[in-house]
Amino acid sequence: MQNTEQYRQKLNALKDELSTRIKAIDKDIRHEDLSKDWEEQATERENDEVLDALGNASEQELIMVNAALKRIDDGSYFQCSQCGEDISEERLESLPFTTTCIQCAE
Repeated sequence: MQNTEQYRQKLNALKDELSTRIKAIDKDIRHEDLSKDWEEQATERENDEVLDALGNASEQELIMVNAALKRIDDGSYFQCSQCGEDISEERLESLPFTTTCIQCAE
């Protein structure tokens, strides 16, 4: 059986990073410190769509990280979800939350 501990550590670190990012984006979107001037508020809200997209992408990535941690627990982490073959360690190093081997991903 392959060693999953290094992947678990990497995924947990990524999970912490994503959680921190999501909290920061959420705080920025809530605009708790908006100025009272309407023109300044418009400027402060200009990037809300970008922040919202970044937050959504981070939440989706967090879902994939949590799913990968579950696959480690159930023993299916190294198997491709489509063909059942092993996912290469090189692929897991670069995308630790991937569910497919390189052939199926293409």
